[in-house]
Amino acid sequence: MRHAETVTFGGSGLDRAAQLRSDVAAVAANPTSVTILLWRGKPLICHDALVRLTMDHPVLAEAGAPILLGCDDTGAILAHELAHWVPEELDEAQLNQFLDPTLQVHPDLPEDHVFAELRSIMTQLTPRDAELAATAKAIFGWHESHRFCAKCGAASDMIMAGWERQCPVCSAKHFPRTDPVVIMLITHGNAVLMGRSPGWPDGMYSLLAGFVEPGETLEAAVRRETFEETGVEVGAVSYLASQPWPFPASLMFGCRGEAASRAIKIDPNEIEDAFWVSREEMAEAFAGTHPKLKPARKGAIAHFLLRNWLADTLD
Repeated sequence: MRHAETVTFGGSGLDRAAQLRSDVAAVAANPTSVTILLWRGKPLICHDALVRLTMDHPVLAEAGAPILLGCDDTGAILAHELAHWVPEELDEAQLNQFLDPTLQVHPDLPEDHVFAELRSIMTQLTPRDAELAATAKAIFGWHESHRFCAKCGAASDMIMAGWERQCPVCSAKHFPRTDPVVIMLITHGNAVLMGRSPGWPDGMYSLLAGFVEPGETLEAAVRRETFEETGVEVGAVSYLASQPWPFPASLMFGCRGEAASRAIKIDPNEIEDAFWVSREEMAEAFAGTHPKLKPARKGAIAHFLLRNWLADTLD
């Protein structure tokens, strides 16, 4: 697909600088190094751009150990997380919404420096800022959920600038987890198959998606997931584009599949509803005028694939 790497979180070409990971202290001590800051996975931004702090900024005294994201023309870029800071008047219910609308301001930072939900700002960030934020969120999320050795159960230590964990008891090493997910543009003639999961906001539908199982190809996963959720049999399958999706740690494989028929029989244990949408109806949805279907969420690979399908630019 010609436009594959223009998807959100793709196409930045960040130098991951893996050769520097063995001595993160030396990297952090370099006067050209900077860091980005996260709180509960929310990056610190100012006017739709990631804030880059110097390594001696006072707010970093509250942060944990840094991870090395990579390098650009000016030097190394690290990331820190304020794991233990609790803002005043924190509304936990708001934080747990499907799309967190709240902004947090740390007292040691300017008022226009805010922690914002990555889903809500991802389309405003530059490709480089989006890749940095997604990488930091995914790595910190992995450390939070993998603090103990999967082999012996002992508490493990972060090493290699955040890109590994090692057990001090049995010496086992553990590496960041990425879960492969297929997301399918299933078409039949002039229509595309859309579905929704329980609990989604009213009017929200998306392309079908599901995790790839061990021993399974992407093509087989597309056919299995589509059939399990809707009873629709799929023939030819082709790969289109991929997207890192740090919510919490997936790699979305965008694929196209040709349905054998339009007969739908949903599995209520899998999805709540599914229906076929014509190109004309999808154009209405993108314009915000469809009576049932809301526009696809910008930034997600579903929106990217549907937009290119409408524009006939999938090849």
